[in-house]
Amino acid sequence: MALGDRGPVGWICFGPCRSEIPGPGQAGEVYALYVSPDLIGRGIGRILLGEAHSQMKGQGFEASALWVLCDNQRAQRFYERAGYQADGAAQDDVYDGITLTERRYQRVL
Repeated sequence: MALGDRGPVGWICFGPCRSEIPGPGQAGEVYALYVSPDLIGRGIGRILLGEAHSQMKGQGFEASALWVLCDNQRAQRFYERAGYQADGAAQDDVYDGITLTERRYQRVL
């Protein structure tokens, strides 16, 4: 969790990968990353992601995966700058009758 003057301003949640991904070794997964919208672009997400990578590596994970909405180009650019690449996997989730397509990204830790 990232704390600022007003309390929590960001958090990240991660653990073991919930799907099979290609490659050797165990993979972790970033389940969620949130930064207060008015603070995006100030490095909070980068710090949280770096800490998650360090902890995953310390837990024996050799790679990290995550899912990004296909139309969320800002998030895609963020993760690509952090070394993630789309691996070709996609999934659809339905929320309140609306289908959202996500693309999986992964990187070596």
